[in-house]
Amino acid sequence: MDAAVAQLRADGHEVRDEDVARLSPFVRHHVNMLGRYSFHLPDLSGGMRPLRDKDAIDDE
Repeated sequence: MDAAVAQLRADGHEVRDEDVARLSPFVRHHVNMLGRYSFHLPDLSGGMRPLRDKDAIDDE
């Protein structure tokens, strides 16, 4: 990580010391070295919502 931070700084990216202080090599359980990711989606009852009507006036 030190090498990555040093490279980012050398490339001109702003890397704040308070952010670097929070880095930890021990927080890695979410990283899968095989490139596989697991997503736990909630079970939404009722199926899919209908698509927006292209002719409807947008409120935004």
